[in-house]
Amino acid sequence: QVQLVESGGGLVQPGGSLRLSCLASGFSFSNYVMSWYRQAPGKEREFVARIITAGGSTNYADSVTGRFTISRDNAKNTVYLQMNSLKPEDTAVYYCRAVRGLSVTWGQGTQVTVSS
Repeated sequence: QVQLVESGGGLVQPGGSLRLSCLASGFSFSNYVMSWYRQAPGKEREFVARIITAGGSTNYADSVTGRFTISRDNAKNTVYLQMNSLKPEDTAVYYCRAVRGLSVTWGQGTQVTVSS
């Protein structure tokens, strides 16, 4: 069974940090492009960051560049999102996504709330 399970969300003050994790199971994790997306209340889901299968090449949304870092550990079937200098506008449900060809799998999401 293909599954992605996110964790690490929570409540943090502006300027704080969080690290999200996404544990994959049921597929060959190292062969998949892994991404993070987020969806704020009343808004559409938007791209945050992507990391390819090998070599670690990454892409980021302009809104998070310089503050967020995506990484992966293929031995642990896990992709991470380190989020620093968090802002209230980063508040959203964060989703992990795995893609290989036409195969797309989403996680259930983890809530991140940035508020004082």
